[in-house]
Amino acid sequence: MEICDGRCFALEGGGRLDKITVAYETWGTLDASGSNAVLVCHALTGDAHAAGPAGRGQPTAGWWNDLIGPGRAIDTNHYFVICVNVLGGCQGTTGPLSVDPATGEPYADTFPIVSTRDIVRTQAALADRLGIGRWLAVVGGSMGGMSVLEWAVMYPDRVGSLVPIASTAAASALQIGWSEVGRLAIVQDPKWNGGRYYDAEPGMGPHQGLMLARRVAQIHYRSDRSFEDRFGRTTVDRLDDFHLWGRFQVESYLDYHGQKLARRFDANSYLLLNKVMDLHDVGRGRGGTAEALARVKAPSLVISIDSDALYTPRQQLELCDQLREGGASVDYEVIRSDHGHDGFLIEFDQLDPLIGRFLADQYKTI
Repeated sequence: MEICDGRCFALEGGGRLDKITVAYETWGTLDASGSNAVLVCHALTGDAHAAGPAGRGQPTAGWWNDLIGPGRAIDTNHYFVICVNVLGGCQGTTGPLSVDPATGEPYADTFPIVSTRDIVRTQAALADRLGIGRWLAVVGGSMGGMSVLEWAVMYPDRVGSLVPIASTAAASALQIGWSEVGRLAIVQDPKWNGGRYYDAEPGMGPHQGLMLARRVAQIHYRSDRSFEDRFGRTTVDRLDDFHLWGRFQVESYLDYHGQKLARRFDANSYLLLNKVMDLHDVGRGRGGTAEALARVKAPSLVISIDSDALYTPRQQLELCDQLREGGASVDYEVIRSDHGHDGFLIEFDQLDPLIGRFLADQYKTI
C-alpha cells in the first residue's frame, strides 16, 4: 500500500523518501469500532509473513505460526492481527531494492538511513489507512520489541498494551559490537561492489559476506547449552588425518543458516536494518530513557529468555523498573530455554499461555 500521498516522508536522520510502499499481511476481522487490532512487529531478518502456510513468495510457514491463529495466543477469532514488513526491508516494503523515482534505478547504497522511529511512523500511516486509531496491543521480539517500545513512547494514546520480548530500551555496547562485525563481513566481500550489485551476474553479489554475517549472528543468537546438546564434538568429515577444513557438525549447521539467509535476503537491507538496531534508543532527544518511558501508560508484559546472552534479562529488568517508575503497570516473565535469544522464535509452549492470558485481559476492557 502507498502511504506517502505524494508528500515527502522526512526521516529522523535527515534523509527523505518521496514514495513509500508498505507490504503487510492480516489475519482475523477488524471489528466495527476498530478496537480489536493487534500489531505484530518482526525481527531483523523477519517479514510480514508471521503466520500461515508456505506458498508463492513464502518458502516457509509463518515465523510465529504457532502463536497466531484461531484458539492460539494471538487468537484470530477475537483479534484483527497485522504484521508489516519494515521500512528498509526486502520483502515488499520500500527499501534498497526498490526503484528510486528520481533515477529509475534501485536505491542500493543510496537508500537513506532509517531508524526505529521512522519504521513506526510508516506503521502508523498504514494504521490510519486501515481505520485503526488505537491498537489493542503491540507485540514483538528483538528488533520487533524495539518497535513495540517506540510505539508506546511516540503514540501513547494509540497503544492499549505492549509486549516486548527479549528486547531493550536502547542497544547495548555488546549488541553494537556484534552488529559491526556482521556489517564488516558484508562490505569486505569483494563482490559487494559498494552496494551496487543488483545487475551483477548470478553468483556475483556479496553472498559470501552475507553468509558470514549470518554465521556470526547465529552463534550469539543461540547458547552454549544449545550448541553443546545438539552438536557436541560430532564431526561431518573424518578427522583421522588432521587438515585445516575438516568440519565439525556445528560448522555445517552455520553453513546451512548462512546459505539459507543469502538465498532470501538482500545484503543492503541487512546492513540498513542492522544499523536501525544499533541506533535504537528511546531516550534519544527525550531527556533520557527514564523520561521517555514515563510517557508510557499502557500495561506491559515484558518477557526475558534466561539463556539470552545478547539481549540479557538485565536489560528487560531495567526496562521494567523504568516503566514502573513512570507509573505504568508491568508484568514480567522469564522463559526458561536452552536456545538463547532465538527462544522467542522457538519456545511457543511457554509463550502461548503468557501472551494469551495477557491479551485476553486487555480484550476484556474494550
